[in-house]
Order: sequence, then C-alpha cells, then structure tokens
Amino acid sequence: MKTQNLICKDMRSIKIFALAAFLVTAALSATAFINVKLLNNISNDNKGFAVIELFTSEGCSSCPPADALVAKIQKESRDKPVYILAYHVDYWNRLGWKDQFSSAEYSKRQNDYADYLHLKTVYTPQIVVNGKTEFVGSEENTLRNAIKNSLQKAPIAQLNLNILKTNQNQATIKYNIEGTDKNTTLLIALVQKNAQTKVERGENGGRTLSHVQIVRKLQRFPLNGNSGQANVALPNGFSQDKWEIIGLLQNTSTGAVTGASRAVFLTNVNASK
Repeated sequence: MKTQNLICKDMRSIKIFALAAFLVTAALSATAFINVKLLNNISNDNKGFAVIELFTSEGCSSCPPADALVAKIQKESRDKPVYILAYHVDYWNRLGWKDQFSSAEYSKRQNDYADYLHLKTVYTPQIVVNGKTEFVGSEENTLRNAIKNSLQKAPIAQLNLNILKTNQNQATIKYNIEGTDKNTTLLIALVQKNAQTKVERGENGGRTLSHVQIVRKLQRFPLNGNSGQANVALPNGFSQDKWEIIGLLQNTSTGAVTGASRAVFLTNVNASK
C-alpha cells in the first residue's frame, strides 16, 4: 500500500507540474504575441523621425565597429524616417593617416554639440540622435532604443525637400517648412551613400574600411518664410545614383533637431550640361 500511495502521489505531482508548465508556456506565448504586435505598430505607424549623426575617423581604431553598426541600421531602416549622417572629423589626421573625407567643419560641429550637451570633451566614435542625446557610437542597444523612442515622438517642425534641377556644378533644391521659429536654421547635407578606403598608416593601417552616408558638404541657409530654394555645390565625381540630400531643421539655441527630410537624385530630374 505504501508503494502504491507513493506512486499515486508521484503521478499527481507530475500532472500538476505538467499543468503549470502548460500555463507558463501559454502566458509566455501571449506575452510574445503582444510584444510583436506592439513592435509592429511602432514600425508601421512612425510619428517622428531619428537623425543619427556619427562622428568618426579612419584614423581611429575604435571607429570601424560604429561604421558597421550604422551601415546595418541603414539597411534595416530604408522604409523609415531614419536619417544617417557620418561626419569624418579631422583631429585624428595628425597621427599618421589623413582621412580623405575629413573636415575641420565637421570637428567644429562635434564641438558645438559638446557645448549644447554640456560635455567636457569630444571623442570618436560618437553618435548624437536628434541633437538631444549622445553616446558611444558602437553601443547598438543604446542606438536602437534612441531610434525607437525618437520615432514615437511627433516632430515639432516639418520639412519637405525636392530637387528641382542639377547640372555639373550644383543642385537646386526647393524646401517647404512648418512649425519653425526665429531660432531655427536649415542645414542641407550632401551625402555620399557609400565608399571604401584602403588605409595605409595609422591605427587602422593595412585595413580596408567601408563607410556609409558620408557627409561631403554641409551648408546652412537662412529661413525667410515657409518656402524657398537652396543651391548646393556638387563636387567632382558626383553621381546622381550614389549621392543624396538630407535636410535638417535645427534650433540654434538648444541644438535640438526639430525636423528632417531626404531628397534623392533621380535620373529623370532635369539636368543640364
């Protein structure tokens, strides 16, 4: 009898454990379904935008992982209002390798963000999102969270860009804006979509580095009214299918990016030689 009682107790325990496991699995499945549904809603109903400004350099051994991260984000977010701008700073050039994409202007922009965000120093790789938050450029989870949060916030201002015409020397861009104030300025970046460089010296000597969304020119335009035109100079080697325009509305008092838009060069855009 004792043996039988023990067996019965074990069987009841097994049944109870099986029922508990079933309930836990069902709860987890329901939670997973809810999470997927929420994520889908976020990705399909974007209210805002995310401007990702990466400060990088070919002379910095810590920068390639950040370059690779923004390249991955670029592929994943083609259908979303996510705008990537990679600025190559020039202060690494003195250490043995001159970055061909670098500019003192981009180093100044990074220093301006240091002032806006009350930072004691600048560094690479650094990412600034919407002019409001900054972190190490290779921190994937931090970047993804920043993008997710930015996409859920309705923008303060609206910016629309259209490329009216191009020729060998410049592109004429029409802009329309809403929701700006006297502290807002328009920045238009001429962006090279991708490039590779074989680095011969410096911390990345011997490596071939891949880059995306390289800012090749950044121009500021005063805002007069809700619409206007801007002429952007085009460099040697410009190709319509390998470059694009990204525009930003930025508050000059706080550094916050309040609106953004993209304009793509198309082969059917009026062009003259």
